[in-house]
Amino acid sequence: MADAQDFAAASARIGVRVYNQISASGLARLPAARYQVGKDVAEPAAILLRSADLHATPIPASVAAIGRAGAGTNNIPVEAMSARGVPVFNAPGANANAVKELVLAGMLMAARHIAPALHFVARLDPGAADLDAQVEAGKKAYAGFELAGRTLGVIGLGKIGCLVADAAIKLGMQVLGHDPDITVDAAWSLPAQVRRAASVDEVHRHLATYDLIAAPVVDPDGHLVGAVTVDDV
Repeated sequence: MADAQDFAAASARIGVRVYNQISASGLARLPAARYQVGKDVAEPAAILLRSADLHATPIPASVAAIGRAGAGTNNIPVEAMSARGVPVFNAPGANANAVKELVLAGMLMAARHIAPALHFVARLDPGAADLDAQVEAGKKAYAGFELAGRTLGVIGLGKIGCLVADAAIKLGMQVLGHDPDITVDAAWSLPAQVRRAASVDEVHRHLATYDLIAAPVVDPDGHLVGAVTVDDV
């Protein structure tokens, strides 16, 4: 009797198939009493994913909705799902602050040669009699430079681009921004010090120390950066 009740309870729950690791805080919105969540759910009513490519993946007829934990939907056959009446949801800006912090970390690590400096320190023998001399002789190679006064080019002024631009301004950087489709909300959130670039080429012509491309992939065959762009930087 208990097994039958358990089966009935499981059958009454809404099935959600998960294709990627999803944050526990997100899954907490799907209580076990009402949802059956997992990667092996047989006939899911919904799909949750991040980067998994659904273009070559059979999507069960039971699916009534697809949720993407991120902004881009280029890994989901949106047109095919629309034809089936299946809405595709995304979460633009949900991870924007985390991405901003990683961008800043990458800029700082590159400017200050953090990774090679760590390798240099790791190779030192802490018991060496001339340790101080080795450090003094080697550390000059990892001096790097300050970000203040340098130029950052931001292509794509959505949530991530605006947050990075704001943080860069606060670090004393000069910021060039380009986004022909910028929204009113994004424009209001930008610091006044961000200078407008009319084109991608204009960003590169200013010889930015760093270029950030924070634009979603809308056309899989379209490219913002090519050999000519790389040569110009």
